[in-house]
Amino acid sequence: MAEITGLARSTISLRLDPLIELGLIAPATSATSTGGRPSARLLLNEESYVVAGVDFGATHAVASLADLSGKILVSIETKRQISDGPEVCLRWMIEEIRHLLAGLKIDEDRLLAIGIGVPGPVEHESGKPANPPIMPGWDGFDIPARVNQDLKAKVLVDNDVNVMAVGERHLTYPDVDHLIFLKAATGIGSGIISDGRLQRGFQGTAGDIGHVRVSRGDNIACRCGNYGCLEAVAGSPAVIKNVNDAGLPVRNMSDLVDATKRSKVEAIQAVRQAGRDIGEVLSTCVSLMNPSIIVIGGSMASAGEHLIAGVREAVYSRSMPLASESLSIVQSKAGKEVGIIGASVMAIEYVLDAETIDQLVAK
Repeated sequence: MAEITGLARSTISLRLDPLIELGLIAPATSATSTGGRPSARLLLNEESYVVAGVDFGATHAVASLADLSGKILVSIETKRQISDGPEVCLRWMIEEIRHLLAGLKIDEDRLLAIGIGVPGPVEHESGKPANPPIMPGWDGFDIPARVNQDLKAKVLVDNDVNVMAVGERHLTYPDVDHLIFLKAATGIGSGIISDGRLQRGFQGTAGDIGHVRVSRGDNIACRCGNYGCLEAVAGSPAVIKNVNDAGLPVRNMSDLVDATKRSKVEAIQAVRQAGRDIGEVLSTCVSLMNPSIIVIGGSMASAGEHLIAGVREAVYSRSMPLASESLSIVQSKAGKEVGIIGASVMAIEYVLDAETIDQLVAK
């Protein structure tokens, strides 16, 4: 560090000593020296503090703890309706975080940040949901303030698909700078990574493609009040309805995925058509954003190649040739943990930010 910065050893020590006292960095084995006093090697102490990552879906919730490397230490999942409202959902989250901390024998003051993903638009700076279609009672609710009544860690909130995009890139594609993560489930949305950074847009709504109108949806009403939205046409409730209308009884996504695996024509046709509808919207995104990879996640991705085949069919036929000639469209490799991984990474990035470190040292 002395060689890189040009600063004296004594000056560097003045900056490093508080970090060592905090436990954020720790001595490692001695580094190679070219003469004189041996160089000390210091590493980030990944186990010194923890962050929490929380993923709220429309019908599920997952809470987890991770170390500062992003490694998930422990997690718990439950069926939880986001429509139960913020008080019920956040009370569950707070109780589970405390339970997980106690199970690992970690004091609450070692929890530095909590990352939360929710299934709706969020004003990222304030952490308040903004007119979320499937989250009654959440509009404008101050999530950080409510959580901080019980837990004093920094609270960061974002749209769940943005969080998933961060998680997928961190875990699977760390060297990819231009990526779109598409979540296909009860709702449909996307998270955009461009130049290696998550793009939220001016007010945090970038990537909200679920309410883009598609050509096949003229008479299909969406819960947002409009007609023909992608989510209303190709979301999992619509696909399940289409399969039932075709004469094959399916109750939920598990039944639908099972039907595709058993090569039931009604299920395969409905899933593939949903892929085409999604691809219709994504083709415009490809021409506009020019990603190198599109990752398909969410519960409908469990239908595997049938959904992705429909997406590819539409994207490759509709996008600008130069934008799609080297484009890969693949299923998520991060799996069910992608949301909590992304939420944890969001929290870790805050913890390791220079301004946050200065605040910790000043305490």
